[in-house]
Amino acid sequence: MKNILPEYEYLSIEDPVLRKMYLNLSAVQWKSQFPQAVLDEVQKEPQLIESIKATYDKYDDVRYALLGSSQLLLMEKVRESLAGRCLIYELYPLTLPELATTSWDDEIVVSTWQQLLTGKMETSAILPSFLMDKRLHAKSDSWNHYVRLGGYPALVAEDMTEDDKYTWLKTYVHTYLERDLRDLVSFRDLEPFIKLQRAVAAYTGGLFNASNFSRDVGVTSKTVQRYLEYLRLSYQVIILPAWERNAAKRLMKTPKVHFMDNGVLQAVLQKRGGLTGNEFESLIIAEIYKQAKNIQADVSFHHLRTQDGKEVDLLVETQDGYYAFEIKMADRVTPIDARHLQNLESILDKPLIHAFVLSNDNETHYFSDKITALHAAMFLG
Repeated sequence: MKNILPEYEYLSIEDPVLRKMYLNLSAVQWKSQFPQAVLDEVQKEPQLIESIKATYDKYDDVRYALLGSSQLLLMEKVRESLAGRCLIYELYPLTLPELATTSWDDEIVVSTWQQLLTGKMETSAILPSFLMDKRLHAKSDSWNHYVRLGGYPALVAEDMTEDDKYTWLKTYVHTYLERDLRDLVSFRDLEPFIKLQRAVAAYTGGLFNASNFSRDVGVTSKTVQRYLEYLRLSYQVIILPAWERNAAKRLMKTPKVHFMDNGVLQAVLQKRGGLTGNEFESLIIAEIYKQAKNIQADVSFHHLRTQDGKEVDLLVETQDGYYAFEIKMADRVTPIDARHLQNLESILDKPLIHAFVLSNDNETHYFSDKITALHAAMFLG
């Protein structure tokens, strides 16, 4: 924000002394002292939102950027007081195109996926091999970083060793539990939540059955559902609802849960490297999700599973139809890897725009006019 809005005054609401001083400012004083300001961690003092609202309503030329973690979106005061007066932007861990940059001024090259979503590319333009991509090395470097460490911005610092980066991730998990989560909700005992966090991390990419987690964690199913919502609201997980709009087909209705960041997942599980198939699926789906959100695409996300075993890892619904994804960690894919994508259109209520198999295979395979298999990094980098 300091780079985006250099002319704005930066105010840290975490400072308890200054926080009290800001609370005593009138609208006139806000206008004269801070006509343009960034208020960081504003959820620490919700009453400030009333001051900002009063100042904004009185003067046409004041502007404020309010920063905060997930709690900001939960506050009734924000939704009620600033309704019609504010825009809310959600910031996610870095995407692969962002990780490929080396400075603030570098241009972010939009991915194939983002180009498809915005109508700036046709699937026929996809290269026959990742090895032909002019940005092969940049995409590969950012991909390798993402698979190992996730997308948190602090971890791109050149002066950090690999050990430093894993230590940072462990510290992040600890501070999330001890600070952010306690801000989000009052906990008498963090232990059940920590158990659920670890259980979800170990089970990422799987169907979420609250009763099963309830037995493992030792709390009620209702408490499990509540804890899962805390993980979602604090950007730790993505909950992928089941697609179930075909009344004539027997479809499973259980949602899937995916960890948002693979680096954080590894820190939660206290491991380094060695991805499972489900972890690979989660990091791909998280990347597809983040990239769509970053360009504010009007899409929704689902998974699909029929009672007779047909499964699609990800369905992305647009106004015009669906993109479908099968995710394989394999270095070599074959037509059998696309079997669940065959005849998918007969189930859906809108056209299938295109289906993809994303993997570690450098070669692009055209299994049909609507099914293409390619390297995940070429598609998303």
